[in-house]
Amino acid sequence: MKSRTNPTWAVRAALLFLICWSPCHLARAQGLNNLWMGGTNSEEPMPFGGTDLNFISGNVMVSYTNRDIDFRRTSANITDQSGNLLMSTNGSYLANATGDTMLNGSGLNPSAYTALFPEGLYLGQSALVLPKPQEVGAYYLIHGTVDDIVGQVANFLYLTAIDMGLDGGLGGVVLKNQILIADDLNVAKITAVRHANGRDWWVFCHKANTNTFYRLLVTPDGVSIDGTQSIGINRPADAGQVCFSPDGSRFAYYWGDDELEVFDFDRCSGLFSNAVFIVVPDAYAGPGVAFSPNSRFLYVSSVEDVYQYDMQAADIEASMVHIATWDGFYSPGPPFATLFDIAQLAPDGKVYIATGNSTLHLHVIHDPDQPGLLCNMVQHDLELPTYYSNSLPNHPNYHLGPVDGSLCDSLGINTGLQEEEKQHLVLNSFPNPTSGPFMLSYPAQSVVGELEVRDLSGRIVRSERIPQWSTVHRVALDHAAEGLYMCRMRWQGLEAVVRIIIER
Repeated sequence: MKSRTNPTWAVRAALLFLICWSPCHLARAQGLNNLWMGGTNSEEPMPFGGTDLNFISGNVMVSYTNRDIDFRRTSANITDQSGNLLMSTNGSYLANATGDTMLNGSGLNPSAYTALFPEGLYLGQSALVLPKPQEVGAYYLIHGTVDDIVGQVANFLYLTAIDMGLDGGLGGVVLKNQILIADDLNVAKITAVRHANGRDWWVFCHKANTNTFYRLLVTPDGVSIDGTQSIGINRPADAGQVCFSPDGSRFAYYWGDDELEVFDFDRCSGLFSNAVFIVVPDAYAGPGVAFSPNSRFLYVSSVEDVYQYDMQAADIEASMVHIATWDGFYSPGPPFATLFDIAQLAPDGKVYIATGNSTLHLHVIHDPDQPGLLCNMVQHDLELPTYYSNSLPNHPNYHLGPVDGSLCDSLGINTGLQEEEKQHLVLNSFPNPTSGPFMLSYPAQSVVGELEVRDLSGRIVRSERIPQWSTVHRVALDHAAEGLYMCRMRWQGLEAVVRIIIER
């Protein structure tokens, strides 16, 4: 055992004191949308089975997992604040953290269509998990299916409620398939955005063969229809994808046969405005849309091509840049073409695009905040251990806060901090001490951040970009000398500092 008077021990103790002495306002690990679950036919050997994409380290970690629940196009889940899975659904049933059917979680979306696909629905954005405001451990699942197979529409939007305190902490369903809306609805494309008060949620779906959106409001009192709004073009029964920008100010709706629409959105009133109709050069059905982390660029994936549009351009349609055409790649071989289908912005600040087939790859846009070809799209860049059936998750921006200073910013969220606390948000670091690699955890920010790591002499040993809305970031100082290092993060006037010890 080392003597307590040993200089090395004394230096380490002093450094640990410096770390533990620092205040820890707003310092917590955040998960919620870090886990992407996919893969199917788990009873078969690889390359069948489950694939997880986990972003809790700040970078994507791909792994094979053997679980009961399979995923097709419908995939929704939620994790706790530390990134641990709470529940998932494939539209047919709810699974708990073990992958087994949650208590009372079977029998979602009763219909003839659902009965055909007990292994998971082939419907994009047909399920969405939201935490119930101001009630720890309570969650809502808002979901639907195809009820009219001939007309290809949904007749109902459903609500299911989950209490995570049941079944020894694995959770249980306490309300199932409660009808929220009974009307002809466009299948799936259920999406949500945080209310301007920073607590509640707006949820939207679309009435079939009209230009009308249903608007629902999720509050501590429950889920209710807040109204409807007729805006934009009439949309028949369709496929495709919808999404809000990360900052909640824009909304995009795209199905190739009916082209692209972009709207402004008011998070206070829940109303769309300034509809912009854009004719996309292709006319394929069933593509995808995703915004860049800074909410400026919109990416449209359209089977054989991918386009970028600039939301700040005076003429959005004219700003189009053609960034990719399918390069003829098959995975693992013909006829499984790696085409372009649904898209999703990930917690690592990159946009991932599914292939439209059950392939072993995903496409990646590495720098989506950059204009044109600088966005660095790489086709079939991410290799997966199992077939992935376009099951990119339906995740809203769980980290979006209030619209500060708006009429709806009335709950005191993000207030009550001293000025010095606002200017110095503190990081969590783990492990610390470390042999080189470590993770930083911090509150999500709406702007791009910068990370600098300096040694005791003040020399910068590492600098990195921190994507918007990320809450974790992995740093590797594998070749750095032992000692104390200062990590500093900055976001437009806000900064956070933590000290790291490297020892080997």
